[in-house]
Amino acid sequence: MDKPLISCIVPVFNGARFLAEALESILNQSYQPTEVIVTDDGSTDRSAEVVNRYRSNVHYVRQSNQGPAATRNRGLAAASGDFVAFLDQDDLWHSGKLERQAACFSEDPELSLCVAHVQTFSGAATAEKTLWFPNHGPSEPLPGYLTGTLLARRSLFETVGVFNSELKYGDAAEWFLRAAEQGVKMAMLSEVLMYHRVHENNFSRRHVAASRQEFLGIIKESLDRRRRARESGVIEYKFPKSA
Repeated sequence: MDKPLISCIVPVFNGARFLAEALESILNQSYQPTEVIVTDDGSTDRSAEVVNRYRSNVHYVRQSNQGPAATRNRGLAAASGDFVAFLDQDDLWHSGKLERQAACFSEDPELSLCVAHVQTFSGAATAEKTLWFPNHGPSEPLPGYLTGTLLARRSLFETVGVFNSELKYGDAAEWFLRAAEQGVKMAMLSEVLMYHRVHENNFSRRHVAASRQEFLGIIKESLDRRRRARESGVIEYKFPKSA
């Protein structure tokens, strides 16, 4: 039986510094086949040159600068796979990420999305070499309700909707909350399948106050929707525990 096609979407904005590592972590996945789509949000650095090295394996789409959510949505529009996954330009996947998550869908045909744990690592070090923060020791794995841990049926975005392009920082959190509110069946794996790189140019780190304010607004809107749902007799959904 043929394996379902997974479309792997990489949103990029001036990501030449780490982009090759991110692409390698997709192309070296134990699960094949995959479709790799790089959506470039109007980069002015050498990102296009980096992608060009992988032109036989990667589909490149470019747009004018519109922000992270719109860039992910552009990748979704170009995707043809039964499933979709996302990886930011400076993060990495465990080599078995797609295989482990695809197995969950084989085991549970009613499953709509699967996420996993994430571990942070610092700067230019690769995940295989070090997961330590200078002077602070190793980071602890955390449940990752992030686009980088996600594997989802592409059809799910037709029911939950795409990412909210009006948001600059919290589009992923807002999307997961909408999915939970609609009772989407999720699985959270206990394994670390994504490595998040922390460095001086992380978008949210450079805009901490604005990011916090936007996130508080997202939470308020979600709570308001849940309150209205409870008043209408709809049972509130809870996020799953790790499997």
